Amino acid sequence: MFKRIFDVVASTLTLTVLLPILVAIAIAVKVTSAGPIFYQATRVGQYGHHFKLFKFRSMVINADKIGPAVTGASDPRITPVGRFLRRTKLDELPQFLNVIRGDMSIVGPRPEDPRYVAHYTEEQRQVLNVRPGITSPASIKYRNEESILSGDDWELLYVKYLMPEKVAIDLEYARSPSLLQDFKIILSTIKAVVS
Repeated sequence: MFKRIFDVVASTLTLTVLLPILVAIAIAVKVTSAGPIFYQATRVGQYGHHFKLFKFRSMVINADKIGPAVTGASDPRITPVGRFLRRTKLDELPQFLNVIRGDMSIVGPRPEDPRYVAHYTEEQRQVLNVRPGITSPASIKYRNEESILSGDDWELLYVKYLMPEKVAIDLEYARSPSLLQDFKIILSTIKAVVS
């Protein structure tokens, strides 16, 4: 219960403080490429429920229909502004709205695309027992995921190697979450983004 209160208060404060930056990003997205400001991606949340995850749009319109759900280092679907947003993780800021709505927490396993959750083993599905988060131990370790996913078939590389590693790390968190650990992860995330 305390975690939920913290999530709502912290997310509301974050969105309020960052409002000028959010507006500037929204304008940059809108004037530099055709399409909506936000992208709503279907993700698998707690207990396997699907929800719409909010992001600033960083790719061309219908990118999810003309390529894989995961992006690689040289993905041509990423817009110039989108490349900057993805590198700095600013495209993730609208997910604080998902936290306020109750779809996500600030800290928790990153929510995955249903196409990839279909590959989960029974053990890996235990990661769905907790609310997904904006940041997690795996997202810190693999902060530069797109640079790892290079070559002709980065989607296969993701499904066979990277995704299982990420799930294993987040599963360890999901088995024994704590507020103290959450605060450490938040601090590590801030440090990783700033650096």
